[in-house]
Amino acid sequence: MSGRGRRLGIAAVVVGLVGVLLGLGGFAYAQHAFGGSVISSESMSPTYGPGDRIFYERGDGSEVRRGDVVVFSAPDRYGFDALVMARVIGVGGDRVTCCTGTGADTRVSVNGKPLHEPYLKSPEASIGFAEASYDVRVPEGRLFLLGDHRANSRDSRAFLDDQGGTLPGSAIRGRVLEDYTVPTALGTAMLLGVLLVLVAVGLGIAAVVVRRKARAMTPPPPPWAVV
Repeated sequence: MSGRGRRLGIAAVVVGLVGVLLGLGGFAYAQHAFGGSVISSESMSPTYGPGDRIFYERGDGSEVRRGDVVVFSAPDRYGFDALVMARVIGVGGDRVTCCTGTGADTRVSVNGKPLHEPYLKSPEASIGFAEASYDVRVPEGRLFLLGDHRANSRDSRAFLDDQGGTLPGSAIRGRVLEDYTVPTALGTAMLLGVLLVLVAVGLGIAAVVVRRKARAMTPPPPPWAVV
């Protein structure tokens, strides 16, 4: 019985350590690599609307590409430190112009090629702004950003007099994830870690119970035994 108690105790320690490593390791990595936020405006609708929860992979502008949706911080422009969301239209070296076509055929062009943007709130690419036309050469290390709801987005178009409205890559905090496979896997790992710790606690209790029973069943020494 005492041998069984030792085995249960060893199992409790091993399972508990694995659980702690999974739980704390997954939590630490998730905190370092990913972030989350809740949308509070309509600037990116219909892709993302108020109340939607999004997850983003932490990183700066060097890791994003045209078409990516990013979160960034620009307190000097917006007057607050909260994250802002927009879509990357142009990267360093690109020439972003608006607009070609009219009405539903209005398009933003990048390097002379009209963009196909099925995610837009409305077909008109620049409706809602007085700056109906612009021609911006994006400096290296900077990004030109637009919201999907072009009629209700305070994006690069609102700051054209400041380096063409572009933002430095250092302002980017992360790229919004469309695939939640990795965050889901991390959440599963953390949950499994918690379950393993609970199992370890149960094994530890069982080990204590077995050892107490073993001591209770041990016959007393004979009266002539030398202790």
